[in-house]
Amino acid sequence: MPLYEYRCEACAQQFEVVQRVSDRAEDTSCPHCHARKATRLMSSFASQIVGSHKPGFKEEKAYNMLNHRMDKFSKLPPMWGKRLTPSPDLFSGTSAPAPSTNDGETQS
Repeated sequence: MPLYEYRCEACAQQFEVVQRVSDRAEDTSCPHCHARKATRLMSSFASQIVGSHKPGFKEEKAYNMLNHRMDKFSKLPPMWGKRLTPSPDLFSGTSAPAPSTNDGETQS
């Protein structure tokens, strides 16, 4: 059963009570003045994680694997090769200009 911290509104004393989770804070009586005006406080707690089972560990591992794979895939070439943009002449019915045959000579 968990340990809860309370503060009594009647005498302003703080106290701790070991109770079930289902017990209501309004039903808790102060051990100092026996009034039923206790409010439950938010308190810190300690926990110990044993092994590799941490909250979110499997999800974090899965996301790391996904990011690693996506990095590898981004470095690969496209599956079907690079898509070329068709020239406007291709669909107009006109023939493409013939390539020049300068054999490396430059004109001035």
